[in-house]
Amino acid sequence: MNMTPKKQKHAISPMRSEDYPEWYQQVIKAADLAENAPVRGCMVIKPWGYAIWENIRQLLDAQIKATGHENAYFPLFIPLSFFEKEAKHVEGFAKECAVVTHHRLEEKNGRLIPTGELEEPLIVRPTSETIIGDAFSRWVESYRDLPLLINQWANVVRWEMRPRVFLRTTEFLWQEGHTAHATHAEAVEETLKMLEVYRRILEEELAIPVIVGEKSPGERFPGAEHTYTLEAMMQDGKALQSCTSHDLGQNFAKASNIKFNTADEQTQYAYTTSWGMTTRVIGSLIMCHGDDDGLRLPPRISPKHVVIIPIIPKPELEQAILSYAEKLAQELRSKNYANQAVVVHIDKRDRRGGEKNWEWIKKGVPLRIEIGPRDLEAGTITLGRRDDPTHAKIVCSTADFVKQISEMLGEIQNNYYRQAKAYLDAHTHKNLENFAQLKAFFTSSNENGQQGFVLAKWCGDPETESLLQDLKVTIRCLPLQQSHTNGQCILTGRAAVLDAIFAKSY
Repeated sequence: MNMTPKKQKHAISPMRSEDYPEWYQQVIKAADLAENAPVRGCMVIKPWGYAIWENIRQLLDAQIKATGHENAYFPLFIPLSFFEKEAKHVEGFAKECAVVTHHRLEEKNGRLIPTGELEEPLIVRPTSETIIGDAFSRWVESYRDLPLLINQWANVVRWEMRPRVFLRTTEFLWQEGHTAHATHAEAVEETLKMLEVYRRILEEELAIPVIVGEKSPGERFPGAEHTYTLEAMMQDGKALQSCTSHDLGQNFAKASNIKFNTADEQTQYAYTTSWGMTTRVIGSLIMCHGDDDGLRLPPRISPKHVVIIPIIPKPELEQAILSYAEKLAQELRSKNYANQAVVVHIDKRDRRGGEKNWEWIKKGVPLRIEIGPRDLEAGTITLGRRDDPTHAKIVCSTADFVKQISEMLGEIQNNYYRQAKAYLDAHTHKNLENFAQLKAFFTSSNENGQQGFVLAKWCGDPETESLLQDLKVTIRCLPLQQSHTNGQCILTGRAAVLDAIFAKSY
């Protein structure tokens, strides 16, 4: 192979080191993922962004079904009285709810005025525990009806005061699983089983390393007994909660009257769970893998694996070059990567080759191929790998490239995971011992490298979580892999055994 270095330049301004939040917005724009909608806090997901979501959805949906769950759909509108049944739940979501109070519009003085007040206000679903619980109360009668394993793909609305595309939007897309079980042990097993499904999706498909853990009482889902989470580290050292899985105990079963007759003819409330992953993971992809040239997509979820860019200097060469490109595309499509055919796109648009090349770099496509007149003569291609920060062009034989395509895509996938894991490990700090050091760590400038997660001991007292508010820091999780060693609580100095992850977050 012949490698030609390319002069380094950056497509995204500002760079990550200059203004990380603005860099994030510019990557979304440059990669043509989404844009702000006319309704404040909402987004339009554009075709490239939605294709990424579709790939994630397809992979996750297959694993959800493989664990015995079935898809269903439940109403967008939830009666207010349903929320009032579970006090902690309504308290947790009260400030985020969009409420429908009228059912028609009438014209008055040239303006449309809401009229026809509803007898009972309807909540636009922020989550569906209550409405699905109502259905479960009708569907469950006997222990033979359990476990009941249901998932739905839907949109939800949570009124967001500080929106940011993908990370926090008033409306977003997700899946939410809801299950009912005969025993608490079965419900806990289900909660952890789905957490493992999410871990596989994030680490193996999205190449995002995560810390698996349980939420502290202050961060727990409203109404849950236990909430489990996967916490990922972004390149600015902040945490992003990538999914949650909730053990709801019998709390929602009692609120929704989900009862069943046991084998010994007793009546008992069911134990329920819920769990979900949202379009927020696209934000995680951007901030975990992106660089100063835009998006970098792990091949397993990239809408396209290979983009072929024909370089046609003269009209009379067009047919020959396009034919060469089509033949190569067919050969590549006959190959498999990650149990699917390699996805190839030939960019035939009437634009300059360099312009198209940079567009696909910004979109994060794993492999770019340029084909020009010399390639026809020599039986070669000019290859660009997105995991190469120098954007060096590699000239190689077409036959060798076709043979190596699956291996090459696997290398890129693994490279992204290894890079992100190395960053997570390097920025997880384990040497802080007291609150003064913790405060200094999180109030220092990023310029001195003091950023990331802090792994330290915590006494487990929920009251102590309020000490972190002024720092804008939270306990992200209590890792499931605990050291079980004795130490001192970093917040209070008390004796402590629990390991906890402290971080700023999105």
